[in-house]
Amino acid sequence: MRNRYLLMRHGHSQANARGIIVSSPERGLDDFGLSPTGEAQLEALLADWRWPAPTQALHSDFRRTTETAARVAACFGLALEPEPRLRERHFGELEGQGDDRYPEVWARDAEASDHRAFGVEPVSAVATRMRAVVDALEARHRGETLLLVSHGDPLQILLAALEGQPLTRHRDRAPLAPASITPFGD
Repeated sequence: MRNRYLLMRHGHSQANARGIIVSSPERGLDDFGLSPTGEAQLEALLADWRWPAPTQALHSDFRRTTETAARVAACFGLALEPEPRLRERHFGELEGQGDDRYPEVWARDAEASDHRAFGVEPVSAVATRMRAVVDALEARHRGETLLLVSHGDPLQILLAALEGQPLTRHRDRAPLAPASITPFGD
C-alpha cells in the first residue's frame, strides 16, 4: 500500500439505539443520524486521538457516517468528501426490521460470498465497490493518511479483501465497534 488508511465505523446511531436495520439510501441519507451515545463516543475519541492526523476524509453519504466524518474533519481542518461506494451494505427485504436478523445473513455469507438471500447485496459486490475506493486512492495518492468513514459490515468485508482472506470469512474478526478506527497499510 502506498498510503495509510484509518478505517472508521460511524458512531452509535439512532438506528443502533432502536435496534433496526437502516441500509437503504431512501432512509439512511437523511435520517438516522448519530445518537447521543454516538456523539459522546466521538468526543472521547477525538480527545484521545492516537493515530496519525488524516490528510483527507472520505465518507459514506448516509447521515450517520456524514455526521461522524464531519466531527473528525472539523478537528483536523479537512474538507469532507462524500463517497457513495462507502455506503452501508443493502440488506434488501430486511430493511427496517430488527438488527437481530443480521446473523441469518452472516450465516449465509459464510457459505457463499455471492448469495442474495433476502435480497441482500452480496458480499462480493460490497468488496468490489469498497476495494475500488482504495484502489482509486492508491492510484492518486502516496504517503497520505486517508480516513474512510463507513459502516460495520462493509468495513469488515473490505478488511477481508485487503488482507487476502476469503470473503466468506469477513465475520471471523471481532465486530468493529461504533466510532472505532482500524488502521491499515503503510
